[in-house]
Amino acid sequence: MLKTVWLTDKKDRAQGVAMLLGGFDGLHLGHRQLLSRAKKSGLPVGVMTIVGAKGQKSLFTFAERENIFAKSGADFVFELPFAEIKDLSAEAFIRLLQTEFSPKIFVCGEDFRFGAGAKGDAEKLKGMDTVRVEVLPLVEINGEKVSSKTVKQHLEKGDVAMASTLLGESFFLLGEVVKDRQVGRTLGFPTANILYPSDKFPLKKGVYETRIIIERDTYRGITNYGARPTFDNDVVLTETYLDGFDGDLYGKTLKIDFVRYLRDIQKFESVNELKTQLQKDIKRVRNHD
Repeated sequence: MLKTVWLTDKKDRAQGVAMLLGGFDGLHLGHRQLLSRAKKSGLPVGVMTIVGAKGQKSLFTFAERENIFAKSGADFVFELPFAEIKDLSAEAFIRLLQTEFSPKIFVCGEDFRFGAGAKGDAEKLKGMDTVRVEVLPLVEINGEKVSSKTVKQHLEKGDVAMASTLLGESFFLLGEVVKDRQVGRTLGFPTANILYPSDKFPLKKGVYETRIIIERDTYRGITNYGARPTFDNDVVLTETYLDGFDGDLYGKTLKIDFVRYLRDIQKFESVNELKTQLQKDIKRVRNHD
């Protein structure tokens, strides 16, 4: 049931661990405060992440979350399928974690809920009196609670800049470049195409300014997320032009950071009209316009 991935070599069952409790389908600013507090314990730090919660899509895929947690300094991540834990009582849920990890400290936000019917909360966790519990207040920005839900609300509007502010880093897509019809090459705008994962929360369809990371190199770019109506193509994917890149990207894994929303997707009357618009898009990116 429980999948654990160790991100460092600090595994020591006898030592115990500090555990972050919550949904953690990514790391936003509130989560980052929890992580910072857990690190102060000096113990290996584990991050709990729930998949398939009530049919909801996650901000990041599990592979993307591994990338985020490793970069943030967590030592391991443990994945809990919602379908397999939703009927566990609060007590059974905590026993599961104790049996698997021998935790010394639990760290959570004041709105943390657990167990069947979400009947367990931070106060109940403290009342179990088996593991030290540290509960942190919620984080707000401009009177808005920082949460995965609010991040998703901004993504739905295309406001990737605000979503990234709440996350503490850019909202991104990690994926392998696949072959498509290669129409971009004929326009002088060769593109890298990545299928958007079906289990990843979809942002507003449109054209975005992006930064693309290939191994150690970073490129400015424009990314079309959605269909391509000019060519009567309804397949939804991300099609990215990397400014200044020349080479073959097929089969390579790219990290695409979404910077800002540029415009809606349009159907152009001709290929030349599309090419002219793409030239305007990349000029805006180059000039920070």
